[in-house]
Amino acid sequence: MNADELRALQAPLKDRYRSAPEAARITLRARGALDDANIACKVETGRALAVAGLHPGAGGSGGELCSGDMLLEALVACAGVTLKAVATSMGVALRAGVVEAEGDLDFRGTLGIDKQAPVGFADIRLSFKLEADATAEQLETLMKLTERYCVIYQTLKRPPSLSTGLAS
Repeated sequence: MNADELRALQAPLKDRYRSAPEAARITLRARGALDDANIACKVETGRALAVAGLHPGAGGSGGELCSGDMLLEALVACAGVTLKAVATSMGVALRAGVVEAEGDLDFRGTLGIDKQAPVGFADIRLSFKLEADATAEQLETLMKLTERYCVIYQTLKRPPSLSTGLAS
């Protein structure tokens, strides 16, 4: 896909969202069922069933997906897709690229050993290794726009309000 094809694909959406801003607001959903035999949750991905369980650092077998890994994978996927879309829009040819995310956890928090230890990631680092025919200025713009438009990155940077509840 080139920049013109991307613009043509997105133009009707942009026009619609400008004229009807409420149409741009959608609700994404995820659903999972608790495993009846194991400490696991079966998440419906739309493509396959993903079984999430405890990380080995919290007593898991390592046979199931770790939700922390899944969060980092979602960040990598979103950042990679966003980077490709921005590069396409800018006309920057990417020959190759790797997106990596790593995050630091302290399992003392999630296991309730130390109330001062945080539950969740303390730090997350996202990096890109790119082979591109681009100037340093173009690469800087590419990175800024990728950060600006990556949904998962922005959600982690500015967390939304969260709530929990029991559904009937």
